[in-house]
Amino acid sequence: MLTHLSVRDFVIVDALDLDLGPGLTVLTGETGAGKSILVDALQLALGGRGDAGAIRDGAARAEVAAGFDAPAALAGWLDEHGFAPRTGRDESEDTGAGATLLLRRTVDSQGKSRAWINGSPATVSQLREVADALVDIHGQHAWQSLTRAAAVRDIVDAYAGVDTAPLAAAWAAWRNASDVLASARGRQGDLDRERERLAWQLADVDKLAPREGEWAELDAEHQ
Repeated sequence: MLTHLSVRDFVIVDALDLDLGPGLTVLTGETGAGKSILVDALQLALGGRGDAGAIRDGAARAEVAAGFDAPAALAGWLDEHGFAPRTGRDESEDTGAGATLLLRRTVDSQGKSRAWINGSPATVSQLREVADALVDIHGQHAWQSLTRAAAVRDIVDAYAGVDTAPLAAAWAAWRNASDVLASARGRQGDLDRERERLAWQLADVDKLAPREGEWAELDAEHQ
């Protein structure tokens, strides 16, 4: 669940901090009030497209941070990629509550983007991976979970009551074995090429048929 959204110098927003409580939250307002800007800001934090056009006029960069209650489904992914969950909603606060997942993204005036997950540097693609487990945005030109093959598989497997863990383990083992085989074949190819090179050099030496002590004589003549 989204618990906090912090926006700085994004489009027309100077500074905004929004805390969300449990249950349903509705943002209302007339056309042009800025509702869609908050959605765009959230999408930026989730790995959406970011460029210099997102920066408020006169500012050096735009920054968006989004805090979530860390879902259990992401625990393995976070551990694997070194983004350990922490408590509190910002780096200076420890509420003692459950683990919080913090996504942060900045875009500078050159269009360069930087991203963090729980305070550790991350890639935009990693933000997108996390987003798949956090938010489902329904709207024009926005992604929906049912358009993602992995989400559809999860729904079908859950409906069928299928435990995919053994298959996933077998697939991972096959991929690992396939990678090891490809690496071994690559090394064998390198050895074959090296053997051919050495054989060619030895053939050249055989053609020259140097006699014992000839190198010293040639070297003396050269001097």
